[in-house]
Amino acid sequence: MELKLLNAEGQAASTLQASDTLFGRDYNEALVHQVVTAYMANARSGNRAQKTRSEVAHSTRKPFRQKGTGNARAGMTSSPLWRGGGRIFPNKPTENFSQKVNRKMYRAGLASILSQLAREDRLAVVEDFHVEAPKTRLLVQKLKSMGLDSVLVITDAIDENLFLSSKNLYSVQVIEVMQTNPVSLVRFPKVLVTRGALAKMEETWQ
Repeated sequence: MELKLLNAEGQAASTLQASDTLFGRDYNEALVHQVVTAYMANARSGNRAQKTRSEVAHSTRKPFRQKGTGNARAGMTSSPLWRGGGRIFPNKPTENFSQKVNRKMYRAGLASILSQLAREDRLAVVEDFHVEAPKTRLLVQKLKSMGLDSVLVITDAIDENLFLSSKNLYSVQVIEVMQTNPVSLVRFPKVLVTRGALAKMEETWQ
């Protein structure tokens, strides 16, 4: 699979031969959906809490007599059938949202996304990507000169200046190869991969 190699101005200077295993795989929509959904589910935390009928504040007094009122029988106002009563199946902080995805499936899902990005001309390779100082302005100017607006940058090692420069930019994310995830790949319209990161991808994920 041939990928575009961009120069400092964002123009395609040449092409680079990349692994067909990572960048030449057929798109598997069902697998990509499963991998993305599982990744987002595994990031969830149990922070919802509802009360059962034994936990709500209530009186143990019978609300009205058993017979003669025309109402259904009732023993306590904590019943889930009553307004202000407990929940039958309440959400608890111990709730587990995680979904299991095998390593082979996860890597195949990433390869499927990367291959589709390459086919849609949304993925490109650069020799290196850095800024001289940790200033957001410098990174914005660099991306503007390359004709990029919203982009995911994958590097072989995080450059501190680049990372700090991107922190205030919602439309820019800088990550290492091992931080690559399906949600970030599908979120951004453009993906830039440094040459060193590409070599590490092929070495790690094949």
